[in-house]
Amino acid sequence: MLLNNKSILWLILLVAFLSIVYLLKPILMPFLAGALIAYLLDPVTDRLEVKGLSRTAAVTIVFLLGFFLVLIILLLIIPIIETQLRKLLEVLPGYISWGVSTLGPFLEKNFNIDLSVFEVERLKEIIASNWRSTGGFIKNTLQTVSKSGFVLLEWLANLALIPLISFYLLRDWDRLVAYIHDLLPRSIEPIVTRLTIESDQVLGAFLRGQLSVMVVLGFIYALGLSLVGLEFGVLIGIIAGLVSFVPYLGVIIGLLLACLAVIFQTQSLGDLLGVFAVFGLGQLVESFVLTPLLVGDKIGLHPVIVIFSIMAGGELFGFVGILLALPVTAIIAVVLRYIISTYRQSYLYKVDDTQP
Repeated sequence: MLLNNKSILWLILLVAFLSIVYLLKPILMPFLAGALIAYLLDPVTDRLEVKGLSRTAAVTIVFLLGFFLVLIILLLIIPIIETQLRKLLEVLPGYISWGVSTLGPFLEKNFNIDLSVFEVERLKEIIASNWRSTGGFIKNTLQTVSKSGFVLLEWLANLALIPLISFYLLRDWDRLVAYIHDLLPRSIEPIVTRLTIESDQVLGAFLRGQLSVMVVLGFIYALGLSLVGLEFGVLIGIIAGLVSFVPYLGVIIGLLLACLAVIFQTQSLGDLLGVFAVFGLGQLVESFVLTPLLVGDKIGLHPVIVIFSIMAGGELFGFVGILLALPVTAIIAVVLRYIISTYRQSYLYKVDDTQP
């Protein structure tokens, strides 16, 4: 019998847990985000606690420092992003006109593509009129969201809950972990503990390390592209940094956007050398400095698996799925490595059916 009563019970509990998660996914976002923040901040809090502070005092200090750091970053970045977006939408109609007049004949002659089907003039009018009527990207976003009062209130409530939930989870994190550990059946406790430690190493290396890499790369790209004279260097650098959690995706997207921006801005292929130099420098820093120091070699997630997990999580659970995709995939990878290792030591792998 392949499944005994204990296995069936665990299978039922797993199905019940996944079903509850799926049914409650509309309200899980602040809890998952709060748990993620608590997990990321727990090592820092533990260090402060070792220095003699109480757990509550350590959590309070970490939260205050984190709040002021995020606030300073937002106050610095949001005005820059809005300025860049404002300038982009102001010059975009001119870029479209240049692209149609320059690339239109070439595309029509060689690929039989007629750009007139895209109603370019109408597109330019829409961009110009919407920009004049809204006066800014952030203002336009707020107006759109505020049309549905319930949605706005729901998002505000979720945002307000995230720091509250993360504070209480972080304060009681060690006790919660010890409590869950104490509830484990003694027969599986050693295996679960081992897998939990390995999962924590993978998650810690990926989440804390990769977040740091994203921030540093975004700064390098934004500063470098601005220094080479790219008008929208900060915006492109931030985008490239944000998507760099997928290996090579950040540099590919950033390089494509920067090359297009150079072509539209200067129409000179020679200026592309500066763009390639910036992203080349970023890749060197990432490969030889950032990844070895901040991430290490414990991740073990193939880039294709990372992309698939994010798309699958978003498709199944929406934003909550995207939030959970990489942590869950990292844990699954640890469990699969254990299963494969156990299988290689098992009778099923070692038996030779050719022998009588």
